[in-house]
Amino acid sequence: MVAIQTPRILAPKGKRGIQPSRGYRIFQVVNAIVLSAVVVVTLYPFLNIVARSLSDEAAIITGKVTIIPDGFNITAYRLVMKDEMFWTNYRNTVVYTTVATFIAIVLTTTYAYVLSKKHLKGRGLLVGIAVFTMFFSGGLIPHYLLITGLGFKNTIWAIVLPNAISVFNLLVMKAFFESLPTELEEAAAVDGMNTYGILWKIVLPLSKAVIATMVLFYAVSFWNSWFSAFLYMDKLDLFPVTVYLRNLIAGATGAGSESMIGDPDAVQAAITVQSVTIVLTTLPILMVYPFIQRYFVTGVMLGAVKG
Repeated sequence: MVAIQTPRILAPKGKRGIQPSRGYRIFQVVNAIVLSAVVVVTLYPFLNIVARSLSDEAAIITGKVTIIPDGFNITAYRLVMKDEMFWTNYRNTVVYTTVATFIAIVLTTTYAYVLSKKHLKGRGLLVGIAVFTMFFSGGLIPHYLLITGLGFKNTIWAIVLPNAISVFNLLVMKAFFESLPTELEEAAAVDGMNTYGILWKIVLPLSKAVIATMVLFYAVSFWNSWFSAFLYMDKLDLFPVTVYLRNLIAGATGAGSESMIGDPDAVQAAITVQSVTIVLTTLPILMVYPFIQRYFVTGVMLGAVKG
C-alpha cells in the first residue's frame, strides 16, 4: 500500500501579519498631509464667508474676521430673508434646477444608451457630432439670435434646453452602459421584452449609481448658472437667485438692491448682506450632497473604467 501524506497547514508565526514597507508608510504620511492641506484650502473660503455673514460690519472692514465671527450679528440675515424678491428668485432657481435636471437626465440617459450599442448604424457619426460640440460652438451672438428667434426669451426654456446635454456626462454614461453584461439584455429580449422595457426594467435599475452622479453634476451646474438668465431674461421676477447675488456683488440697481435703498438696516449691513446671500444660496446643495455622496465615487468610476 502507498501511504498518502496529507499536507500540513502551517500556523502563522505572528498575529501582526505583513508589515507595510518604509516607503509605503512615508507615502501615507505625505498623503495625509497633502489631503489635509487640500481640505483646509477648500473649507477656509466657505468658513470665512459664514463668519463674515455673522459678524459686525466694523470687524469685517478692519479685517478681524477669519473663520470665527467677530461680534455676533444677524441683521443681514433678517434683511435678506424679508426681501420678497430674494424668495421669488430663490423659487425660480428651484424650479429651473428641478426641470432642467430632469430633462437633462432623460435626454442624456437615452442618448447614451443608444450610443452604447455597437451595432447601431451611424453610431460613429452620432458620437462625433456630440464630441464636436465640446470644442466648437456657434458663438454668443448666433446663440442669442437662435434663442430669441425660437421665442424662448424670458422663458424657462432659454435656461433648460441649450444646456440639456453635457457631452462629458454623456460619454461617462455611454461607457457605463457599454460595461453592462450584454447577456442580460439578450435574455430579456428572448423573453419578449422590447427595447424600452429593457431600458426601464433592466438597465436603469442597474444604473442607480451613475444616474445619481449625473443628477448631482447637472443640479450643481444649473443651480450655479447665472449667465444664461442674465442674457436671455430682462424681468426681475424671472431671475434666479444667482443673478440676485450677482447684482449685489456688482453693485447693480437690480434685484435686491432696489428694495434696500432707504433702509437703515441695509446701510449697516451693506457688506455682510453679500455673505449672507452666498450662504443661503449654497445651503441647499450642501444639504442634498450627503444623500447622494455614496453614489458619487462609484458612479464616476463605473463610467470611467471602460474606454
